[in-house]
Formats: sequence, structure tokens, C-alpha cells
Amino acid sequence: MSENVYGRLARHLDNLPGGYPATESGVELRILRRLFTEEEAALAVNLTFISEPAEVIAERVDGEAEQVAAQLEAMSKKGLIFRRYKGGVPHYSASQYVVGIWEYHVNDLDLELIRDMNEYLPHLFQPELWREVPQLRTIPVDESITVEHEIMAYEQAETLVRERERIAVAPCICRREHQMIGEGCDKPMETCLVFGTGADYYVENGLGRYIDTDEALEILQLAEESGLVLQPSNSKRAVNICCCCGCCCQVLKTFKRHPKPASLVSSPFVIASDPDICVGCGDCVSRCQMDAISLVGDVAVPDLDRCIGCGLCVTTCTSGSLHLVRKPAEEQPKVPTSLARTYIMLARARGVL
Repeated sequence: MSENVYGRLARHLDNLPGGYPATESGVELRILRRLFTEEEAALAVNLTFISEPAEVIAERVDGEAEQVAAQLEAMSKKGLIFRRYKGGVPHYSASQYVVGIWEYHVNDLDLELIRDMNEYLPHLFQPELWREVPQLRTIPVDESITVEHEIMAYEQAETLVRERERIAVAPCICRREHQMIGEGCDKPMETCLVFGTGADYYVENGLGRYIDTDEALEILQLAEESGLVLQPSNSKRAVNICCCCGCCCQVLKTFKRHPKPASLVSSPFVIASDPDICVGCGDCVSRCQMDAISLVGDVAVPDLDRCIGCGLCVTTCTSGSLHLVRKPAEEQPKVPTSLARTYIMLARARGVL
């Protein structure tokens, strides 16, 4: 019974845009058994990516409405499904494993789940699929952009923040899991920005707290000072902004292991340098999260195959030898208008739509 219901849940999650592929070891089933009871798994497979009120789901599973509503609410509070309110009425929908269920467990991680997740990640993250339809994109820190740049509103972190009314901040699950196993770094923990209905979900579930625009902008400033890469959702209207380090972020770590990270990332900019005025201080080398800059003699030399256009090297370049340039038109990423559109594209790319 249990293997059957967890197998069905795994296939259900794999049919969502983000995917949940099977493995020979069955680690994906171990993860589900850690997170879901059999009853929760049996109910979860009946949810779709479209949010619905409890009574509609109860009718689908031929259950008693009040009992199903209570179970759905409990599952949403456990971070197993997503909940949003429409007209004051809770609506429930399936949640992807990543980005989704995994991140919703930031406050109740344990070493066994972290171990299983790290075993599963190489199967879950598929670089070629990410290149085609990424779930996150990279934008430059605002301080690296000058008035000479032609920059779109959705390429500016401050604009992405200012256009949202409800903002929450939550701990970074990547830095937290690394901290729990004695690895990682001491960069700021409370840096993940979530907007709109996602912010409501995080606050209602005790995963984060509401903040105002000024505090959100202060967090972005702290991210720049700490050398964190800004990765919003891959949509012009962002639903979140992750502030990521190359030592803990599972996305950046995967990029970093690739011989050409620039070929995977969705980013409109790339670094350029003027070696004649470089003073060879080396600050850019330590700031770069992709090992894209090296010192040759006393000159910083960028590796454009590794540059993801985050701009962190630019903001501490006292000589002005490093600056961002926009990629050619044919290399500009096509950013979907909404996250829903991103998920449709991702589902098509995976052949599940």
C-alpha cells in the first residue's frame, strides 16, 4: 500500500512543470515517506496546479467536505501543498517539489532529509532543461548598473521590489541546510524575498515575516555588500528574489561545476574589462561566485564562459576596469511575462503538457 501510494505521488509530482524524476536508488520515495503520511500522499495526488476550494477537491475524492478541508489545511501548514485565499475562501493546489515543497521546509529540516536531498539533487537538476527554461534568472546588483546602460524594469532588483505591495523575508534554505551539516558560509541567513500570495503563505505558515519596501531594499544592499548573487523568479513580474552564494546555493553550485556556466544562466549582461587601468587588487577574484576571474600577473582576466552577469565584481572595482555590458541581441534571454507562463513553457519542454 505505502509503496504504491508514494509511487503514485512521485509520478504526480513528476507531471508538474518542475519534475520529480525516478532514480534507481529510490531516494525520491524515501523523501516522500519522510514528508507525507500515506493519507496525505493519497489526497495530494488529487490536487492540480490550479487552486480549488476544499469542497471541489472533496467531491473529486468522494470525501466528506469538512474532513477533507481540515486535512488540506493541515497539509498546507506542513508545506506539502500550496494555499491561497480568493474572496476570503482558502483554495488549495499541488506544489512542485522544487521550487516549492523543499523550500517550505526551511524551518523543520533534519539531517536525514538533507542527506536524501543532496543525494537526489543531481537527478533533479537537469542543466540542459534549465538552459531551455530556467526557474530562476540572474540580474545584476543595482550598484553595478550605470546611466549608460539601457536596462529593463524587470532587470532591476529595486524596481521588482517597489512594484509589490506584500513582501516577506525568509531564511535561505540552502545556507541553513549547509550550516546544519557543518559546511557552507557565514553570509546573512534572512535574505530570501517573497512577494504577493507567496509572501502570505510564508507568513501564515511561520516561514517568514512581512517587511516593508525600505527593509527589502536594505536586504538587497546587504546582499551586495555580502557578495550574494540576485536570482529572481524567471518572470517579468517576480514572485521571489533569492540572494545566493556560490558555496551553498544548489543552483549556483551546479552552475559552478559546469565548464561553461554562462551557457546555462538566464542573464542579460556579461563582464568586460580594461586591463590597462586594472591595479591587480584581486577583490574581484574573491567576490566572483563562479570563479570567472583570475589574476594573470597584476591584471584581472575574466573568463566569459563562466561569467553569469551578476555585477558583484564591478561594485568593488576601485580602478573602474571592470564593467557590465549587455549581451548581443541574439543572446538576450526571453523572460516570460508571468511565472504561470514560465511553468507552461517548462511543462512543454518536459513533455508533460
